[in-house]
Amino acid sequence: MKFLDEAKIYIRSGNGGNGCVGFRREKFNEYGGPDGGNGGRGGSIFVETLHNLNTLIDYRYQQHFKANAGGNGQGSDRTGADGAPLVLRVPVGTQIFYDDKTTLLGDFIEPGAKTLLLKGGNGGFGNAHFKSSTNQAPRFANKGQEGQELWIWLRLKLIADVGLVGLPNAGKSTFLSMTSRARPKIADYPFTTLVPQLGVASIHGHEIVIADIPGLIEGAHEGVGLGVRFLGHVERCKILLHLVDISNPDILKDYQTVRHELAAYSPLLAPKEEIIS
Repeated sequence: MKFLDEAKIYIRSGNGGNGCVGFRREKFNEYGGPDGGNGGRGGSIFVETLHNLNTLIDYRYQQHFKANAGGNGQGSDRTGADGAPLVLRVPVGTQIFYDDKTTLLGDFIEPGAKTLLLKGGNGGFGNAHFKSSTNQAPRFANKGQEGQELWIWLRLKLIADVGLVGLPNAGKSTFLSMTSRARPKIADYPFTTLVPQLGVASIHGHEIVIADIPGLIEGAHEGVGLGVRFLGHVERCKILLHLVDISNPDILKDYQTVRHELAAYSPLLAPKEEIIS
């Protein structure tokens, strides 16, 4: 499955159904009165987090998501059907931003959580709703309320127990392949890992998730190399495993380069617990 950690989509909740103008027509009931039903509520849009997803690839080839509209009211006081809700299923660790990419709408880190994103429009009242002692035969009804619409950005930050960081070719992919059943690409040239790789390691009967983050170089926090695209995944890791290639002549500089990029990207990364290997 192709890895995708960012996607822009358009969402719209359903319109409410229109109310109905109707009058009872029955034999031997000369003054039947109004009986127009109310419209149904439009479908709402929810977001649900699933633990078995780790990519946003489902939103790569479909960018528009619209919930169903509510049904119109009918005579004999029949209410229109409510529109079916639409559920957007995303991986755990997904953040949702408004179109400006800076205003956070929600951060979804609990598996199985289901949250309302856009509320469907209310259905309009039929003329039976407006019947009163002073207006016994109303000939009007409400239209349904329009749904809400929004352009949003989905951004995934993988949640892992251990995050592997270091310069390109520091041995991160090799470490992941030896400690888990993951099979990342391993080669003797820089940037072999182009997307984060996840592996599960078993230690004393407990399973931990290890994330292999693509190599960082000087200026990564400003977009150099693979840049800031994958640095966000490091924020979610509980602990960092910093791999340094001891065959390089200046291992202290290599270590300081990666540490500087982490601190420059986010103040949350500087105090994070780290193991150097």
